[in-house]
Amino acid sequence: MFADGAMVLGAAVLCGSASVVLGVLGVRLIDRRISGGGRAGMSASLDAPIQPMVFLFRDGTLVDATAPARALLDRIGPPDDDWGRLMRWIGPRIPVAREQMQQLARLGRLDLRGGEGQGAATLRLLAEDMGEGVARITLCDPQAEHAGIVVDSMSLQAMEEELGLLRTALDQTPMLIWRQDAQDRITWANAAYLRRAENRHHGALGWPLPRLLESPRPVPGAGTATRRAALEEHGQVSWYDVHSHRTGDQTMMFALPADAAVRAERSMRDFLQTLTKTFADLPIGLAIFDQRRNLQLFNPALIDLTRLPAGFLTARPTLFDFLDQLRELRMVPEPKDYRSWRQHMANLESAAATGHHVETWSLPSGQTYRVTGRPHPDGAVAFLFENITKEMTLTRKFRADLLLGTTVLDGLEDALLVFDSHGQIILHNEAYRAIWGEGEETLCATISAWEARIGAGPALAALRDALGRAFEDRPLSGAMAGPGDRLLGWTLTPLSGDRAMLRFRAVAGQPVPGRAELFEAVGDY
Repeated sequence: MFADGAMVLGAAVLCGSASVVLGVLGVRLIDRRISGGGRAGMSASLDAPIQPMVFLFRDGTLVDATAPARALLDRIGPPDDDWGRLMRWIGPRIPVAREQMQQLARLGRLDLRGGEGQGAATLRLLAEDMGEGVARITLCDPQAEHAGIVVDSMSLQAMEEELGLLRTALDQTPMLIWRQDAQDRITWANAAYLRRAENRHHGALGWPLPRLLESPRPVPGAGTATRRAALEEHGQVSWYDVHSHRTGDQTMMFALPADAAVRAERSMRDFLQTLTKTFADLPIGLAIFDQRRNLQLFNPALIDLTRLPAGFLTARPTLFDFLDQLRELRMVPEPKDYRSWRQHMANLESAAATGHHVETWSLPSGQTYRVTGRPHPDGAVAFLFENITKEMTLTRKFRADLLLGTTVLDGLEDALLVFDSHGQIILHNEAYRAIWGEGEETLCATISAWEARIGAGPALAALRDALGRAFEDRPLSGAMAGPGDRLLGWTLTPLSGDRAMLRFRAVAGQPVPGRAELFEAVGDY
């Protein structure tokens, strides 16, 4: 009986041990299955390909697209023409894409690659003709076709915000901005350029984009160039200053509106033409030199006066070249030596630049020029050349006539005194000075001098009264005792121009001193 109990106990222990072993094995088996399934699921999740970028078009109209494809369309432009937007985005990366896509129905399948060396990521385009006008287009990056890239969400958001800001700024700027490749094909353009191109070509644009403005000619050894170009649209011309900046095999173009500058320059040219036409009729030669002392403006009279060749003047010579050429033509005063002449010309230039300056040039040819220098704004200087030969000739003749008249009056024996209606003494001759001494400036002072010489008396009072009536139509006359008790007859005669002449003459029997005595009296005085 004891043996039966032991056997029962052993069987119970054996069954318990077996249960424990089986439980452990079950747990491990379940753990393996769970672990194996998780690893396989994780591996499948990591190795799963990224969702492709696929477009489905029917006769150029988008029928369906994957999520990345729709996101791309949303980023590259407004939703007006899906096919046109996609081709404009693909064109810079695969330039032959548009041409090849037109042959898709004949070829059935296209596999195109591009993007290398153009500053953009590599791109693969797979196009398949599905029949009945349906085309399936797949875009991918062949270098990252089976790779997934993890990007920090905050960094991605910052980049997208910056990209949006830059895109908005470029699309809102009034400048026309575009990019050209080495073959001068336009690979990118901002919204302002696209709008002008659409208005010019009356509709949607294709690829490649049309050229609106001529590019500046490249400068050897420089990465930048500038030129002014015109854009005509519906009969209206717009002007732009086009700047180019080359980077690698790409060139960025910036066209700044220049209508205001062109209008200002045109107004300046019209103003200069008006001045030129006005100055063309002037007999005075005009030469305007800028702040660098280069000739900027002259009139035909300058050529006539200076005999300088028109070709020399149109070449815009400097001021000193201009004066040197005048010296060669003997159109300046003959200097003692070149150094003094050069210094004189330098003084002329500095005096004209600081204020109004006038010189008279007596030329070897006998002509006389008046040269006037005037400063202008911004440091410019204007010179006026005027031929005053006739004026100087008339002045010399007038002076000679005056000298002759004075000599004739001084040769008369009668003493003459001429005054005007205001009592100002105009002239008196040598005979008058011999009798009365040097004349006074006014008639009142003259009468006082007479009274001091001969004293007051009825005769002098009568002369004073006659002088008050000197401008009557009839002459007045009388006699009085002059200096040295000489009897003098006087005659008061009105002249033209509110003037009157008083003449003293010695009365017969009381002659005035002879010529020798007169000169002696003047010398003694």
